[in-house]
Amino acid sequence: MVIEKTAMAGTLESSDAQVTVEPGTGIALDIESSVLNQYGRQIRATVLETLKRLEVTDAKVKVVDKGALDCTLKARVECAVFRSCGRSESNIPWGGAVHE
Repeated sequence: MVIEKTAMAGTLESSDAQVTVEPGTGIALDIESSVLNQYGRQIRATVLETLKRLEVTDAKVKVVDKGALDCTLKARVECAVFRSCGRSESNIPWGGAVHE
């Protein structure tokens, strides 16, 4: 998928994450988290794996983590990417292209 415009998903509430994607060259990932020292590698791996599954090769991605679980991170990345591509609810492949 091609990131066409800046889009965001998620909140800054506890146990959530706010993910922002925008057009870029290559994958540039910026992570802010109070648990970065403990879970930074896992957060990075989850976001990059989700982008790969969605076939996103060029994007600037910012994640502000507030203790989100992996499933929440995946959902936030998917939603931000779909919003950035202008996908409507009728053509989002939930459980299709994005499932494991």
